[in-house]
Amino acid sequence: MCGIVGVIGNGPAAPVILGALQRLEYRGYDSAGIATLVNGHIERRRAEGKLANLAASLARTALAGSTGIGHTRWATHGAPTERNAHPHGTARVSIVHNGIIENHAELRAELEREGQEFTSETDTETVAQLVDFNLRRGMTPIEAAGAAFGRLHGAYALAMVFAGHPELMIGAQFGAPLAVGYGQHEMFLGSDALALAPLTRRVAYLRDGDWTVVTREGAAFFDAEGAEVTREIRLSSVAGGGVGKGGYRHFMEKELHEHPAVIGDTLHRMVDPASRAVMLPGLAMDPAAIERVSLVGCGGAYYAALAGRGWIEEVARIPADIDVASEFRYRAPPMAAGTLGVLVSQSGETADTLAALKYLRHAGTPVLSVVNVAESTMARESDAVLQTVAGPEIAVASTKAFTAQLTVLACLALGIGRARGTLHAAREAELTAALLQVPAAAALVLEDTATIQRVAERLMVARDVLYLGRGTCFAIALEGALKLKEICYIHAEAYAAGEMKHGPIALIDRDVPVVAIAPSGPLFEKTASNLQEAAARGGQLIVLSDAEGAAKLRRIAVETMVLPRVDPFVAPILYAIAVQMIAYQVAVLKGTDVDQPRNLAKSVTVE
Repeated sequence: MCGIVGVIGNGPAAPVILGALQRLEYRGYDSAGIATLVNGHIERRRAEGKLANLAASLARTALAGSTGIGHTRWATHGAPTERNAHPHGTARVSIVHNGIIENHAELRAELEREGQEFTSETDTETVAQLVDFNLRRGMTPIEAAGAAFGRLHGAYALAMVFAGHPELMIGAQFGAPLAVGYGQHEMFLGSDALALAPLTRRVAYLRDGDWTVVTREGAAFFDAEGAEVTREIRLSSVAGGGVGKGGYRHFMEKELHEHPAVIGDTLHRMVDPASRAVMLPGLAMDPAAIERVSLVGCGGAYYAALAGRGWIEEVARIPADIDVASEFRYRAPPMAAGTLGVLVSQSGETADTLAALKYLRHAGTPVLSVVNVAESTMARESDAVLQTVAGPEIAVASTKAFTAQLTVLACLALGIGRARGTLHAAREAELTAALLQVPAAAALVLEDTATIQRVAERLMVARDVLYLGRGTCFAIALEGALKLKEICYIHAEAYAAGEMKHGPIALIDRDVPVVAIAPSGPLFEKTASNLQEAAARGGQLIVLSDAEGAAKLRRIAVETMVLPRVDPFVAPILYAIAVQMIAYQVAVLKGTDVDQPRNLAKSVTVE
């Protein structure tokens, strides 16, 4: 989950690396560091905590040199201290790493027996010490690095520089992404195209097992067996301009207010403006031939997939399975013929979801990815891609990407349903029209700041909160609870409303708020009965519904948030915005770090 960058530049490398790390900080902010070559020697600056601390260190003591590497860390092995901050290395070599070296303990024991002296608790330093040991034995830097890669087990993206070799960087990838950027007589390495976007649009991506030798004039690529290979240089579509807050207090606030535009842009890509029928651009397979869908995701993407499962079964009338990505390949489900694997991810680099992709590939199952980054590993390795048009999402807690995922999955259900003949034209027209109304309704939700403030004031003092929902809105209850945990540090749990009486009702008292996602529709009366049960036990009900539903529940609710009336099919998209806005306002009232909550990183690239 760390971010890495490397530069062989025409001017001072440290400011360029620092700027790239700022674009990668969503990957981790426990510590950060930069190493450059100064008069042939390796010099480092490292700092515990956020990137601003490293920037302050560089302001106090500048770091010269036009070749260097940098790192922003999410800690796995070793506490987030300056001693454990990257880059790691010796006087001969300096290394930055994203991933986990699984055999680091045995390698470390072997190297210590050979006299290598370790200074950190990290798995990464093992790689640096292994390369250094090879250099001590008389190998060249390229030979030392190539020999080291063959000893590593686990996941890694690596970048390294060598004392006395200012025109050389070496990178490697296995299970974690690495991109090579081509400039004008300068070259770059980065965890993704966003890091390199202001520097170059010409990018090549390594494949698993690849390593690369980078000089000022280009890069040579080698596979795991050491054979030289060719990797295509592509023109990146990632914008190179700066990503700012646009006058908002936080990136999350800005991204919340982008919901209407993001949903609208995503629908614009997926709905034919002439026929107003859903399209599936890039599906690259016959939706009529799909007999079963297997959906996989992590965190919020899993919750979006959960709602997608409900839509696919309701509209397309085919069975759909749902798995947490970290469990999927270990459960090792048999994949029947006619199954479509659907992977959902914002970054397209989530390690567990990529492992699910490999499992599906091995099973011969076609893979469709719903991703926000068109040049991600997941997008490149899938049979088909439906892109969410959310743009860069900087806040660690996902907001606009989540509603874009919901929008795409709703359209996927409609497209499969039409192709299979289970969705009649009149109903398709109704549901498509309902989708097209969501951006305007989303804008109205964002305007209800007074209610959001009142609800947030109630929740901010709570120690525990329950979220309830039924059907596809159960997924939104899960999303609401997740956001409260992520950015407010409040314990929250979500339950299908009908399950409350099977245990969780024991938790309910006057100190435990119950947030109900209860739009009008076929499931409203059942949900209302469950809420009556909670109210009878002193539950403090906070009800999110439309005007009709709110009127029916106002007597037992301490707060009601009235949302626009929409077709129940699209209600999850709208209600997701409401629970996200509430969590954001709670976080503001509590004074937590909204954009970079503790212990989290946005792109989870380790298992």
